[in-house]
Amino acid sequence: MSTFNKIVSVDHTKLEFWAIAELKEYSREEVKIYADNPSSKQEILERIGNAEAVLVSWRTAIDQEIIEKCPNLKYIGMCCTLYDEASANVAVGFAREKGIQVSGIRDYGDPGVIEFILSELVRLLHGFGEQQWKTMPRELTNRKIGIIGLGVTGQLLAKCLLPLGADLYYYSRSRKKKWEAQGVKYLPLKELLQNSEIISIHLPNNVEILELEEFDALGAGKILINTSLGLPFSEAAFKKWIKNPANFAIFDGDAISAIDGRILKNTNIIYSEESAGWSAETKTRLSQKVLENLKNYADS
Repeated sequence: MSTFNKIVSVDHTKLEFWAIAELKEYSREEVKIYADNPSSKQEILERIGNAEAVLVSWRTAIDQEIIEKCPNLKYIGMCCTLYDEASANVAVGFAREKGIQVSGIRDYGDPGVIEFILSELVRLLHGFGEQQWKTMPRELTNRKIGIIGLGVTGQLLAKCLLPLGADLYYYSRSRKKKWEAQGVKYLPLKELLQNSEIISIHLPNNVEILELEEFDALGAGKILINTSLGLPFSEAAFKKWIKNPANFAIFDGDAISAIDGRILKNTNIIYSEESAGWSAETKTRLSQKVLENLKNYADS
């Protein structure tokens, strides 16, 4: 027996066809799949309609007002990372109060992100592309690299860099003794910025950690890498910092989505229009995890 009267994928979640086909087993009505992103709150409401289950990517906010106006909702499946309630694009706490289950996924695009970081960093250090960090090519060996946010992605980056002889530091809201035992040293944020030549940021959406003071601590001759969703730093402070010709930045498509496009004309900013975490393997993992969450709800 179907669990929901209707399932709606409210925006471009990028689910694979086989996963969409399996969704039909849980919906009495036809599963509605949108291949674009709604442009307004009203459009989101119209798409959801009387559906009991909604699937949504990180690009669309399902806020308190939308939940309030969709009384039939029982389940919201986030086709994106649910790191915590504060950074989620869904009003998780309010949904819970209304008896609506919200399920998110994790650990589906991290390998691609790490491959992007390593490939672009090596190109910059050695001058294999248009830019070169220093006059002479440099190796990752003994490079002082600071990781801000030692979650799954940050840990995977550390795992890849340790065998290459990098000197690793990290800053996180909680200490990671396991990684400290492997030689990844904890430093307070300001010390990490001062001591690192390369900084890679791995934080959830809506977390801003670097302001003008932190960029001043970072100083000149550094490389800043951001593959987080949105901006984990002050845009004004970054604009000032990147004006120094000795500084470089590496962004993927997700990272540049929230930044003033005019900044990207700076030749010291290396960026991709595409999300670093998106690949055929990512799409498969995402589809599997989203479907598994919905099945778990249906079986509970």
